[in-house]
Amino acid sequence: MDQLFAPWRIEWVTRDRDDEEYSCPFCALPERDEDRESKIVARSEHSFVILNNAPYAPGHVMVIPYKHTGDFTDLTDEELLDHARLKSLTIDALDAAFDPAGFNAGENLGGSAAGGSIDDHLHTHVVPRWNGDTNFMPILSDTKVIVQALDESYDHLHEAFASLDGATVEDDQSAVRFSFD
Repeated sequence: MDQLFAPWRIEWVTRDRDDEEYSCPFCALPERDEDRESKIVARSEHSFVILNNAPYAPGHVMVIPYKHTGDFTDLTDEELLDHARLKSLTIDALDAAFDPAGFNAGENLGGSAAGGSIDDHLHTHVVPRWNGDTNFMPILSDTKVIVQALDESYDHLHEAFASLDGATVEDDQSAVRFSFD
């Protein structure tokens, strides 16, 4: 049996599920005053972009509305448009930071049957892809190889978001901010 060492996950695994702070990471993380530590790389009025802690590829992020809901129909038109605009900027930033050949983007909708581990808070995965980025490791040894640390991905992506039109940058510890007025 293959074993992967991921000590940062123990806090989530052992959390008190009734404790509001740990009930939904997508609600708790943006409330913290530690964007870099939380891996939040960009924010807008109604959404934010966070690096995935278990990435499929370098630069794998999620665009997440602040509103806690698992149903797109619960979002207002303003929230939907903000989410779509931030997703578009995310693709631009990923393109500038990582120069991928393409992207996968999508949501796991419909609860746990759709395959998501957090099914009660909408989130859109955006995964950079390269020609030939899959190899024999997942097929022969059921192991994924991620070639870049999250902190390095954060640095590249933060710089790319900061270079986009309309970006407001406080410092390298805070998420890049966008306003879609």
